Formats: sequence, C-alpha cells, structure tokens
Amino acid sequence: MATATQAAARAPQTNSRPLRAWQTAALGKYEESSPKDFLVTATPGAGKTTFALTLAARLLAKREVARVVVVCPTDHLRMQWADAAHAMGIVLDPNLTNAIGPVRAGTQGYVTTYAQVAGKPMLHAARATSVKTLVILDEVHHAGDGLSWGEAIEEAFTRAARRLSLTGTPFRTKADERIPFVKYVEDGFEGQGGLMSTADFTYGYKEALADNVVRPVVFAAYTGTSRWRNSAGEVVAASLSEAGTKSVEMQAWRTALDPKGQWVPHVIAAMDDRITHLRESGMPDAAGLVLASDQDDAREYAKIVRRVTGKAPELILSDDPKASKKIEKFNLGGARIAVCVRMVSEGVDVPRAAVLAWMTSYRTPLFFAQAVGRVVRARGPHESATVFLPAVRPLLSLAASMEEQRNHVMPPPKSQPDEELEALDLPPREPREGEMQKWEALEADARFAHVLHSGTAHTGEGRGATVVLGEEEEEYLGIPGLLTPAQTAELLSKRDDELRIRVAASHARGDDDGFMVVEDHPEEAAVGNGWRDVAELRREITRLVNRIAAKTSQPQAVVHTQLRQSVPGPPSASASVDVLRARRERLRTML
Repeated sequence: MATATQAAARAPQTNSRPLRAWQTAALGKYEESSPKDFLVTATPGAGKTTFALTLAARLLAKREVARVVVVCPTDHLRMQWADAAHAMGIVLDPNLTNAIGPVRAGTQGYVTTYAQVAGKPMLHAARATSVKTLVILDEVHHAGDGLSWGEAIEEAFTRAARRLSLTGTPFRTKADERIPFVKYVEDGFEGQGGLMSTADFTYGYKEALADNVVRPVVFAAYTGTSRWRNSAGEVVAASLSEAGTKSVEMQAWRTALDPKGQWVPHVIAAMDDRITHLRESGMPDAAGLVLASDQDDAREYAKIVRRVTGKAPELILSDDPKASKKIEKFNLGGARIAVCVRMVSEGVDVPRAAVLAWMTSYRTPLFFAQAVGRVVRARGPHESATVFLPAVRPLLSLAASMEEQRNHVMPPPKSQPDEELEALDLPPREPREGEMQKWEALEADARFAHVLHSGTAHTGEGRGATVVLGEEEEEYLGIPGLLTPAQTAELLSKRDDELRIRVAASHARGDDDGFMVVEDHPEEAAVGNGWRDVAELRREITRLVNRIAAKTSQPQAVVHTQLRQSVPGPPSASASVDVLRARRERLRTML
C-alpha cells in the first residue's frame, strides 16, 4: 500500500483545495487495484464527500465511468452533494424524481435517496447500466434502515460498473441482514453472534484530531435536581448525576428536558455565553445547535432561546418544506443558534457550528457520534467544539468513550424491543382529556457539574473532587488555548451563578405563551449554480405557461404541447439548460 506522502506526490489535484493526506492515501489505495467495490470509513467531519467526488472526477476524466449516481439518506443531503459536485466541475441533478425516466442532458448524473431507490429499483438499475456508472452510497449503513432498502440497493446497482460506499463508523449486523456490497468479518459482540463491517480504508477520529482535521471536543456536563409526579401520584426528586436506579435516572432526565423547567434555559444561557466567547476570540461567525427530541419540544426550546438570548433562532423541523433552505441559510448566514430535531444529525455540513446543546433523550452510540460530528469539522487551528449535555451516565459514557464507540457504533438489531430505551427515547406528551396522568414533570434546576477532558471529569472550585472516568479515553478530548481543563471548569463554575440570575431575569420579563418564533435575521441570497439555475428555469416556465393559459383560455396541457412542438426535446423535468432557455424565450414571445 502506498503511503500518504507517496500518493500525494503522484496524484493530480482535481479541485482548487489541496487534498488531505488521508484522502490522497485512500485514492492511492483505490487506484492500485481499481476495485468494483470500495468501502471507506472516515470519522464525521473528515471530508468523505471531497474524497468521493475527487475519485468520481478522476474516473470521469479517464472515461472509466460516464455517469455518477449518489445515494444519500435525506433530501437535504441531495442538495449538499449537488453543490459540492458543482464546485468540482461535476453537474449532478438533485431534483430527478422517480416519475422521470431519463437522466437530464448536460449532467454527469444525479443524486437520489435510499427511499427513492426502494420506490423504483428497476428504474435506477436502468439508469446505472445504460452507461458505465459509479454509484456512491453515502452513509451506507442506512441501506439497512428499511426491510426492503437493502434488497432495493442490491437490485438497482448490482450491475453498476463501480460502487463506492461511505460511512462515518463501522457497523454490525446479523448474518441474514447484510447490507449489499459491504464486506464483513465475524464478530462476537457482547456474546452475540454477528458480523462487523470491514473497510478498505479507515480514518478514525484519533487520526483526524492529530492531523488537525477535526476540532477537539470539550464536554460540559450539567447536573440539577428534577422533581416529578409518578403514576401513583407521589412526588419524587432526584439529581441527574446521582439518580440511583436506571428507572429513576430516566425520569430525572426526562424531567430536566421538559421546557417548563429551569434546566433547559440555564443550559441555553451557558451555550449562548460560549458562542459569545468564541465570537470574541477568533471565530466571529461561531454558531450553536440545539438538538431536541421531537418537534413539540423544538418549538418550545426555540421560544426559550428567543427569551434568554434576545435573538430568534433558526427553527428547523423535518416536516417543514423549507427545512433544507433554512439549513443552508443558517450555514451561510449570521444566526447564532439553530433548534432542530434530526435534520442536522448526520452528514449535514455546517462548519461554523462549534457548540452543541444535547437536549434530546436519544442515546444510541450512532446518533451520538453523528450529532457530535456536526460541530467537529475544523476550519483552522486553535478551534474547539463544546458539547453541553445532561450529566447522566449513558451520555457521559458515550462522551468518555467517543473514540472507541466510533469504531463500534451499531450493535446488531435486537429481536425484542428495549422497553427502557423506548420509554426514554419517546417522552410522553400531555395526556388527552380523561386519561390518567402516568407521569408529570414538575420542575428542574441546573448546575454546572464538570468538564470532561482526557478521560477525567474536572469540577469547578468548591464543587467537589475530580472524578476519574478511566484511562482509555486519553488523547482525543482536549481544550486548546491558554486555559487548562481545571481552569476552564472553574470558569464555567463561576459563570454558573451569573447565568442563573440572567435566566431568572429573562423569565421575569413576561409570559411567552403564544409567542411565534419569527426570524429576525435577513434572508440570504440564493447561491447560483448549475442545478439551481435549472430548477429556477423550470419554475419560470411553469409561471409563463400559467399566464399564457389564463390569457388564451387554453388548458395548461395544451400550452405545454404547443411549447414542445415549437422547441422539440424531452419534458422540462429532464430537458437540458439550453432547451429550457429556448422554451422560456418562446413563451415570452407568446405573451
């Protein structure tokens, strides 16, 4: 295998930014054998997209493939892939639906989702075999999300010329639930029989941290006392960090995340204070993400952000048709905080986000690694990421073993549901009228607990002794700059009382019931590029057709037919830019 230095010396650059050493090394290994299948495991934030598109550009230039098909988990990632490809001179259509047959002329391929492939696998098979095609399976573990998704991927792309699979973490599965095109090795995880994926090239968080590719992460844990009423009508109180049994810990955690308590606003104030510090210390565009369990909580958290910080956050919900545009606007704009559920948990690139508030009850290793991955992408030296989280054992364990968990992130699917996990991950909503109240959050306060660094929990002065978590977590958590971990913990501890006063003052200013989150930051100008221009041309043609139909009292279908007769070519959905522009000019002459 060629070393990174040898590969860098001989590899031409296909984009304006020099490749990282690991990307060059991975390309070198690929080009040694030009395999049909190749799996790359690279830690979130390392640059998997750039690697994949560089490989695609090389294969297109050598005419080893004539088309590129990218399959990704979400609709927003389709646009992100298309934008990244455009920057490298590759035109990929992110708007090609299953209702359209041919790939649009003037493009080198398209971006789709696993769900779309599962909808019509034979359609995608036809597209991937009509010419030599490179299929890029982004976050390939998602091929196992649906019972039919893996089968559809196999049916669609078995005969493709090349396949490149990408993932942020290795994953496990059962022998009868293998994801297509992935190599596995036998693995006895926790005494269970199973298989673990094995990559052709691996680049872990520890290596990325040493290469300054990702930011070191500071985990700031906050405890507090939660009070709730159980199903027997008894009032129970427990500390987040000393909850005792798992059941009590679960209830204390759920109570802390309740928007009506004081834990959430206190931690949001601490998060906002950290963003201010970053903006004053060399990251003028620093931003934060608040991760909620569900959309109802997200809306309430957005109100709290507005009340505590005086600024409206970007509220990003999965059922909002403008969600993708909001993510893009947040990425390019100046808003301080975005509140979301799962929209930015995986793959979404927001490099200026350096702070994360973990206000969700999700606790799976995969979700934790992917969510933390949203704030670790380094843009320059001396940047760090901060994650604010409840001081509960499941999250502290994930934080303390982040590097290890990124190498063992997806356990085999359980045959029986984990009742405790389901109860935690799905907090109950308010009961309907007439139903018995089984659980009710009453109140929760928040207190700084400790900072996790190099496997050790550092508390503030007078807040208790330092707690050692273990030795296996060395070298992957860190705090760059002048402050030591103990000094940082002391600073957060001292700021704790100031933040409590600030939160109380914001709450006393008035009731925010009925408050609507209205963005008070301006709309960002749309970023012009190939596929966006095509989308705008299609919309403009539709508007012109509607105007002509209204003017001439003809059905819109008749106008469309006349247009295609005047300017021959495929339907607008798969027409080239030149055809679309010619049709637009023809429609303008008809007005």
